[in-house]
Order: sequence, then structure tokens, then C-alpha cells
Amino acid sequence: MLTDLFKRIKATPFTGKRRLVALVGAPASGKSTLAEALAQMDPSIQVVPMDGFHLDNSILSERGILHRKGAPETFDAAGFVHLVRRLRTEDGVVFPLFDRSRDQSIAGADTVRPETETILVEGNYLMLDIAPWQKLAPLWDLSVKIDVPLAVLRQRLLQRWTDHGYTQAEAAGKAEGNDLPNATFVLENSLHCDVVVTADQAIDAPPAALTSNHKVE
Repeated sequence: MLTDLFKRIKATPFTGKRRLVALVGAPASGKSTLAEALAQMDPSIQVVPMDGFHLDNSILSERGILHRKGAPETFDAAGFVHLVRRLRTEDGVVFPLFDRSRDQSIAGADTVRPETETILVEGNYLMLDIAPWQKLAPLWDLSVKIDVPLAVLRQRLLQRWTDHGYTQAEAAGKAEGNDLPNATFVLENSLHCDVVVTADQAIDAPPAALTSNHKVE
């Protein structure tokens, strides 16, 4: 169904300099994998991750929320909204990326290419219906949600954290104490998306189904 989604994206009209597509999903839903697969299909597609707007660990520690890193309040949401607005109208937009190995955002790490016609913005909170995130919804030409059951997300998150060197107990603590609550928050507080992709298989498998105008549940 990857081809179906690709065709839907390419057929979506846009009024700005380029097409903006929101790719929404919970932690470990496969957003990055799907975004990169789509980008490899067409050189005019470029990925811009939301994760570059993580607040630095020193700020999170000062605010007492380092343990909640990845929750909505741990991002520079206003800065991210400003970037998305610029992506619609400006050339040569520079944006930050997140270095997972160093656990920090890197300013000015990438730029929008001149040939870019479609930008896939991927992140957890792109359709969130709370301030200031709700300012994003009108900016998207198309919104796509990856719908993965919580049980599958939990398994993937445990694998992710153990792959990063955490013990099984530590991985379970991070998944249950932060990632899964964030996933539930997204499900309960997000607006409807134009397209829902269900991925019931492994994270590196192609989407299993594609449904238009599906309610975000």
C-alpha cells in the first residue's frame, strides 16, 4: 500500500511553494521508516522531523521534566509552528535535527532543497488539539496517521530501549512511564486525519492498509 499512499500524496493540491504533509503517529509507530520510504520514491520529497525541536536536557532538568522527554511540553512547540509556516512560503529554510546518539537537537543541521516539492513533516503531535499545537492543522495540505495498537507499540518500545543498552526493567520503565502515556495522549487529543495507515506487522514492513477520511481514534 506504499504506492497508494505515494499516489495520494502526489495528487494532493497545494497553494504554497510546496506541499506539506503531516505524518502523525505515536512513538515507535514507524513514522520515520515510512517517511524515508516515501522520500526514496521521489527526489522531490523531503523529510522534516519534529524531533529537532526537543528542548535541551539542561532545560528539561531545570524544569524538572527530563523524565518526561518526548511529551508535548518538552518541545519548543512555538518554534516548530513558526518553522512549518516558513516551509509553506520560503526558499532555503534551515531546520534542526535530533541526534539520538547524543540525545540532543542540532541547530541548522539541514535545509530545504531547491527541488523539493513535497515536505513530509513527521512527529507525534502534528494534529494535537491543544495550544499551541492546534495552529498546525490548517497548515497541512494532507494529514496521514499511522495507527498501531498499543500492545504492538509497547513491544517495539521495549526493543528500542534495550537496543540502546537499557536493561529489560529500565526499558519497561521508560515505555510505561513516558512513551505509552504520550501515545495515549495523542490518541485522546488529536484531530481527525485525512488518511489512516494501519501497520500491524513489523516496523520495517510496508503499511498493511490505507483508508481515506478515517477518524483518529
